[in-house]
Order: sequence, then C-alpha cells, then structure tokens
Amino acid sequence: MAANGEENSEPGKLGSLDVPFPSPREATIALSSLSPDREPRRGGISKHLSVSGSTLSRWSADEARILRVSVCSFLDHLQLVVETMEKFG
Repeated sequence: MAANGEENSEPGKLGSLDVPFPSPREATIALSSLSPDREPRRGGISKHLSVSGSTLSRWSADEARILRVSVCSFLDHLQLVVETMEKFG
C-alpha cells in the first residue's frame, strides 16, 4: 500500500491512496465490496474508488484530520475484505 505524494488537481485537497492487489480480479472484488460504503460526514471528503490494472485507488479531503479518519475506517474494511478473499479465494 502506498500513499501517493503527487499533487491533486483540486486546490485545498489532500492526498491519494493506491492499494495494490495481486491481480485485477482481486482489485475488482475489493472495489465491489467497498464501494457501497459512503462517508457519514457530508462535505469535506471525497472517496472515488476505481481500479486501474490491479490497483484500487483514490481519495481527497479538505482537512488532514478528516482524511485520516476516513482512511483508517477504509483500511479496517479493506483488511476484512482481504482476509475474506484469502480465506475463500
């Protein structure tokens, strides 16, 4: 997992997160499992999940604190998805 340090095109937005998977199929499964989760807070955070090859990615937030909370929650869900794929895959 790598936090991408590249600049976002939107001013005032922070970061992105790229999550590599062993295959495009596994990245697509993770996307399908995680996409229904919406952020509880309105405004300040944007999570657009997409698959590029075998990488699931992208986030932005107005504040570092909001980004941290969102990413931590996402990583908890991601861990569950990965553990489930390993168990049943």
